[in-house]
Amino acid sequence: MGNGQEFDYCVVVDDDDDILLAARLLLRTLFAEVTTVRSPEEAMAAISARVPDVMLLDANFARGATDAREGLAWLDRLLAVDPDMVVVMITAHAGVQIAVEAMKHGATDFVAKPWSNERLLATVRTAATLRRSRGAVATERAKVAVASAAPGDGSPLLGRSPAMARVHSLIERAGPTDANVLILGENGTGKELVARALHRHSLRAERAMLTVDLGAVAEDLIDSELFGHVKGAFTDAKGDRIGRVQAADGGTLFLDEVGNLPLRLQPKLLTVLEQRKVTPVGANKSVPVDIRVIAATNLSHARLTDESVFRPDLLFRLNTVEIVLPPLRERREDIPELAQHFLELYAKRYNRDVPRLSGSANAALLAHDWPGNVRALRHAIERAVILGRGDTLEADDFSLDAAGPRVAQDAVVAAERDDLNIDRVEKKLVETALKKHGYNISLAANELGLSRAALYRRMEKHGL
Repeated sequence: MGNGQEFDYCVVVDDDDDILLAARLLLRTLFAEVTTVRSPEEAMAAISARVPDVMLLDANFARGATDAREGLAWLDRLLAVDPDMVVVMITAHAGVQIAVEAMKHGATDFVAKPWSNERLLATVRTAATLRRSRGAVATERAKVAVASAAPGDGSPLLGRSPAMARVHSLIERAGPTDANVLILGENGTGKELVARALHRHSLRAERAMLTVDLGAVAEDLIDSELFGHVKGAFTDAKGDRIGRVQAADGGTLFLDEVGNLPLRLQPKLLTVLEQRKVTPVGANKSVPVDIRVIAATNLSHARLTDESVFRPDLLFRLNTVEIVLPPLRERREDIPELAQHFLELYAKRYNRDVPRLSGSANAALLAHDWPGNVRALRHAIERAVILGRGDTLEADDFSLDAAGPRVAQDAVVAAERDDLNIDRVEKKLVETALKKHGYNISLAANELGLSRAALYRRMEKHGL
């Protein structure tokens, strides 16, 4: 944009040269460039090279025509090329019916000839602002999607035990609906895998599933992360930013560790679920959203129903369908299938031959209580694949009974060697706490004296 114009580019389509001249002279105060063409065919050629901020389209081109049929047909064709195009219809034969039909066909607004210059400028300025807003939202949505759509590693939701059969049945029945789903289970049981399976089975499968881990977001940032904000809403709000709720429009929003949502923000999420509208921080207007919400938490039923922790009305909205994931110790018959899957996964990742498990190794895996559930099994097998020798893994390769104490001892030995590198010592301590507690984030964070969010940040920092 140059010379103070507010917008970049406008196209005017009319078969009257006087109208084209008047529009060009008037609109050049708003646009850096105004292109005028006499036919819709020329307009189609123009937008193939560059999409305008606004197009003004005459409703009638054939001599003597007054029904706007031709203009509406071309409007349909233009919007088929770019559904987000902003088109203002113009005609010398104003009428409520034509205006209504133009809006039904996707026109943004309607002006009659002869027009008032002030009215035309106001209409076109509003239309161009709408186009800019759509572009900004699309850009922000893409940014948020990249940042929050966790790619996962393609791990399937494995298990044929009766407990897992019930989970698979619920996924198959609830997936194709838009019902909100609450997934309950201990850390490491695979709640995100269930969420992704529900999304794959849904009618929204072709749209994005955005994930926000409320346990990993600082409490004072959750409001902005979820609901977005407008410029100036707070000190660092230097521009408008859409939140995860709005970015997930048309798709699925997965709220992991929803039990960490502060009580003060729970009414705002409840409003989103009830009204299907979201109000960014600092905004006066709400924005409609079409989302399906899947939530997960490791909180027990007792904690969830404690009104000092979680609002009953919000819980009622979230758990239209409730899926309880059993801990691994309650479905031990699934351990061989899971173990084989992880053996193949990590052998491929580390370019090794797939090792087999000895009888003692199988027995040890089946006998272990796995306080960290599937996640802990996975880490144990990854470590064994890396450090094991030969083509058979033995029980000792997993160090199941002494995993926590042995790692703790390693940390002490490292300190005794006068290793004063803060990063190395911190990594060892974090690793020690995680393994000691079977990758239970809450327990590990508590022993380290950290919040869950702080522990997540350190895990990411050290590649854990």
